[in-house]
Amino acid sequence: MIKIKLTIAYDGTAYDGWQVQKTGTGVQEKVEAALGKLFASQPRVHSSSRTDAGVHALGMVAHLEVPGAELRMPLRKLALALNAWLPADIRVLSAARVRGDFHARFGATGKEYRYFVWNHPGMNPLIRHSAWHVARPLDVPAMRQAALFFVGPHDFQSFTANPGYARQSTVRTLKLCQVKRSGRLLTFRIVGDGFLYKMCRGIVGTLVQVGLGKFQPGDIKDMLTSQDRRAGGMTAPAHGLALWKVHYGPANEHRPRRA
Repeated sequence: MIKIKLTIAYDGTAYDGWQVQKTGTGVQEKVEAALGKLFASQPRVHSSSRTDAGVHALGMVAHLEVPGAELRMPLRKLALALNAWLPADIRVLSAARVRGDFHARFGATGKEYRYFVWNHPGMNPLIRHSAWHVARPLDVPAMRQAALFFVGPHDFQSFTANPGYARQSTVRTLKLCQVKRSGRLLTFRIVGDGFLYKMCRGIVGTLVQVGLGKFQPGDIKDMLTSQDRRAGGMTAPAHGLALWKVHYGPANEHRPRRA
């Protein structure tokens, strides 16, 4: 068996998240259907994340295994072959052979999400599917000050939604929580070792409410301490969020090999 790592980008507007759904369509379903056109074994893909409905990705990582006898093309051509069978809003950016112990999810050491906000009375129609429109002026310095309280290990119970199943822990460590402005576009960069259900959107929604004056920057510390979702701010809309990059340690970094 040959294990292959895929890096996938997609516009999540038309999908009910990454995962195969009982009702609705997930991005995974489309990727596996394309793989089925190329490989008789109908390989399943295992992803690094499970993005929610409407959330986008630029650097989703997934892996699959295929029998060596079925791989009849150089891996450098696999992405092109898959893209020929994929809809225009999903693209495989790269395909590379990895070691047998590589795992897209369990080998990941961290992830970076980015959230985009268009802060102007009139929405930019060119990014209406990938940015949240906040019409009222935002206090960016206050938001930057508030963002610093999220950095480090914290219990993020106050910023996550109930996933419908028991979780062993709601403690996560953020290495970066940053707010950048470029004209009317705000970019929130959030980097951590892992993320809870709707955690990024809870953080961004709360920071925007700081920018609107509903909360003070120091209130974030009290929200974290409370470990109560009712104490946190709003959940930002899904369409402004993108999984930007998945990080791996040296032991799980792929080393491209010739097929």
